[in-house]
Amino acid sequence: MTIKGVLFDFSGTLFRVESTEAWLRAVLGPRGYDLPEEELLRCARELDAAGALPGGASPESVPPELTALWAVRDKSAEEHRAAYTGLARRVPLPGAELYDALYDRHMEPGAWQPYPDAAEVLAGLRERGVGVAVVSNIGWDLRPVFRAHGLDPLVDAYVLSYEHGIQKPDARLFATACEALGEEPGDVLMVGDDRRADGGAAALGCAVRLVDHLPADRRPAALRPVLDAIR
Repeated sequence: MTIKGVLFDFSGTLFRVESTEAWLRAVLGPRGYDLPEEELLRCARELDAAGALPGGASPESVPPELTALWAVRDKSAEEHRAAYTGLARRVPLPGAELYDALYDRHMEPGAWQPYPDAAEVLAGLRERGVGVAVVSNIGWDLRPVFRAHGLDPLVDAYVLSYEHGIQKPDARLFATACEALGEEPGDVLMVGDDRRADGGAAALGCAVRLVDHLPADRRPAALRPVLDAIR
């Protein structure tokens, strides 16, 4: 197989979101909330178990009233916000405004860290003339994250579920990305961390490579084999 284009997932593949504890601290302090350390850590653990941080841990359980919304959360910005703030509201916090503030925080570039080898691999693909698209199940515009971290010039196209009303593993989202790169699916590699969602590219004829969704400091070089596959 000659790889002429590569599709990358965003969260857990090219970037990793901050820890739930850091996420909560980033919102509480600026709003004047000074929780005792034990209480803050308890809230962070409960938010983590609830799956309230987009890009973080999956919910241990989704309450019945959110089940239908959770299944389609990445199809629109409104559904995405409603699903995640709904999960967050399962955890008592000292101010009602904090739930939307937490959601807003996760969209800030400072909440995200690129994996150590992301820039190297994206630059290597650019040098080899291989097109790159980011294909993400998401409810907000992640382009500012790439710009803030200096990676936007290395991406040729962004195909975001909420902008198309389609979410992975629907093959139509991958087809849109291949079309944006001007490549046939059989010449395209999909790189992601979710076997079900990202593996949907295989139905279109794309090759698929999976990486582990780990904290950035625990996954220094999982993307580098992508370059080896193209040499």
